[in-house]
Amino acid sequence: MERDKEKYLKLLAKEYPTREAACREIINLSAILNLPKGTEHFMSDLHGEYEAFCHIINNCSGVIKEKVERIFAEQLSPQERCELCTLIYYPAEKLNALKVQGVLVEDWYRVNLQYLILAAKDVSSKYTRSKVRKAMPEEFAYIIDELLHMQVDADDNQIEYHRQIIDTIIHIHIADAFIIALAELIKRLAVDHLHIVGDIYDRGAHPEKIMDLLMQYHSLDIQWGNHDVLWMGAAAGVPACVATVVRNNIRYHNIQVLESGYGISLRTLVVFAGRQYGDEDVMEAAQHAISVILFKLEGQLIERRPEYQMNDRRMLEKIDYDQGTITINGRAYTLGRKDFPTVDRKDPYRLTGEEQEVLSDLCQSFLNSGRLHRHIQFLCEKGGMYRQFNGNLLYHGCIPLDEEGNFEGIRLGDKVYKGKEYLDYADEVVRRVCQSLATEAEQDFMWYLWAGQNSPLSGRKIKTFERTYLNDEEIKVEKRNPYYEYYSKEYICNMILREFGLFSPMSHIINGHTPVKVNKGEVPVRANGKLIIIDGGFCKAYHKETGIAGYTLIYNSHGMRLNAHKPFESISKVLEENKDIESSTDIFETEEKRIRVRDTDIGKSIQEQIEDLKLISFDKN
Repeated sequence: MERDKEKYLKLLAKEYPTREAACREIINLSAILNLPKGTEHFMSDLHGEYEAFCHIINNCSGVIKEKVERIFAEQLSPQERCELCTLIYYPAEKLNALKVQGVLVEDWYRVNLQYLILAAKDVSSKYTRSKVRKAMPEEFAYIIDELLHMQVDADDNQIEYHRQIIDTIIHIHIADAFIIALAELIKRLAVDHLHIVGDIYDRGAHPEKIMDLLMQYHSLDIQWGNHDVLWMGAAAGVPACVATVVRNNIRYHNIQVLESGYGISLRTLVVFAGRQYGDEDVMEAAQHAISVILFKLEGQLIERRPEYQMNDRRMLEKIDYDQGTITINGRAYTLGRKDFPTVDRKDPYRLTGEEQEVLSDLCQSFLNSGRLHRHIQFLCEKGGMYRQFNGNLLYHGCIPLDEEGNFEGIRLGDKVYKGKEYLDYADEVVRRVCQSLATEAEQDFMWYLWAGQNSPLSGRKIKTFERTYLNDEEIKVEKRNPYYEYYSKEYICNMILREFGLFSPMSHIINGHTPVKVNKGEVPVRANGKLIIIDGGFCKAYHKETGIAGYTLIYNSHGMRLNAHKPFESISKVLEENKDIESSTDIFETEEKRIRVRDTDIGKSIQEQIEDLKLISFDKN
């Protein structure tokens, strides 16, 4: 370590060759430490709801509207403020619409450029000039920098200078491009960093478009959700994950995600299902066919992995095929469908030759999807099982606990994994699978992360078979890990935070996965403020259950607040009617003193750099 430190200091000394250069950087970094911390946004459980997510990214979870309301409260009417917001959200689309209306005259450009410059000044005020400049599009960086830093003087020289800049922008016909550049800068500076706390995939129509959008975002991290890891396993060709992904998307009526989004053909499956099952609805037949294949694969996997302790999920051996019933815990239930022609009663988990062909074709399609693999690579680069960031602990699912509230986990070989070590192990396995370095046991573990009751991503006993074929609601209830009974207790949250080395009274757990049923009186902030559940139900299927349409947790230099979003109509409604998504704000934690950069993870790194610069500056004295 000492040798590494010495090498680092020598490299630092080359970068700052004189005492003056080192001192100049110390002054610069010391000033940065006293700036307000950047704004963080946290969102989870997007579940393919592209349009709603896209709009919330563009309106910065309502922050842009708040700033426009504050800056222009006296200058603009409510309608004019809405027009300006839409211009910032969707500058290219709004300009095209206004062009058709014949609105884009010189005066319009002159006025709206001034408004955008004022908004950009406001959002850039808590950053260094250097950071703001780096966020600007290169082709307009110098001009924007000049416009943002106008100084009033006795002779109005600066005002006239800036007026000339704006007039020239209009006269040489680059105003549209300049407006787009300003709008993108405003949005980029309004949110310094974005956290996605799991479950980008499944249910909604376009997770692939969300992934494309995230890949363009300036600063973010992702905590993997159970649906994300399921897709990661499928992309690696893990058979049980492939079958589950295909089944889920047929069930959610989202086959366009597979076929159009990722080029994964279902033709072999559909032809086989139509020939084998004969349903009037070919997709009903396909769902039944892939379900049977999945239950066979699960049975095989559970048999070779007794350590998962999931033998009760081997369902095909419990069926009375003559009577059309299944016996679970000593009780017989009538099956909703009774045709299982591909199941060998003596060897129920063996795939037929045709089923194996269908599965092989699907696995190959997942392995060959270039777009899917680009998205999975991005998930690996930006993601993980958990993240510690500015004193907070972020994870999607749970930290498994036993009935007494102690850390629970899984025994693999001679090793028992619990708490932080369990999540670190799972993180390593997921990366090995994505890099095609995994053993068969590690590939199987991807399915366990999706379906295991003691999985940190699932945390419940998934009853896919019962939900597919049985009508009894009681038998469909999925028992949850005790974590979900204990996580509202402050001492449990503190125990978990300490496990991850977080001892500050200002630390929080930020959790997704379980929708907060606001309409039934549930609240997202629990355990005396130590736990914040940010799954507000982005997915349309959850809107009735939650009573809202998603949360954004906003953590800025003043404290924490939750924005609860109402259902979003469409981007076209925004452009046609300036109809923004409605959000309500709950400020639940306000800091007595404004949080500065020095209080953040980056601040700690800067302070270490300052100390190192002091060392080399003394050497140069």
